[in-house]
Amino acid sequence: MAINNLGVNHLTPQQKTDIDNALSVIENSLMGSTQNLSAEERQKYGSVNETNKLFVNKCREYQQTQTSLASPDVDWVEFEADFQDRTFADTRLDRLATLTRMLSDFKIVHDYDNYQDALIDYDFSKYKAGTKTPGFTEKVEELKQFFPNTAGGSAKNAENS
Repeated sequence: MAINNLGVNHLTPQQKTDIDNALSVIENSLMGSTQNLSAEERQKYGSVNETNKLFVNKCREYQQTQTSLASPDVDWVEFEADFQDRTFADTRLDRLATLTRMLSDFKIVHDYDNYQDALIDYDFSKYKAGTKTPGFTEKVEELKQFFPNTAGGSAKNAENS
């Protein structure tokens, strides 16, 4: 027997509105400050790996603790602003990744519930078609297309493949 109703918790209309409004605020806040990089630019500028980030951190540490060793050719105010923005973005990306996972898991359980209920409906329709109840033969014929690799379009076999 299939497990049904994994997604028993549903978002209220107000929660959906709140989420959409919060996303709009984030989008609007970022709009004037972000760049839209091409694939080539992402490749070119996105090469600061973890080792290079440690290098940046070490240079920053020297500039903050031993200013006499810092290059006068670097705009350290701009360097610090870039560093703070990078740190901010990095921590928010972690939070957004968590939110993405939460929404993905939420969607998965509701997709699963819908699919299990659709299988039940298909089996019911096959039963009713067998009793010659009007409309069900056509419905079963239409739904069979979703089970091309099963004998007779059996929903039970399709679920296990």
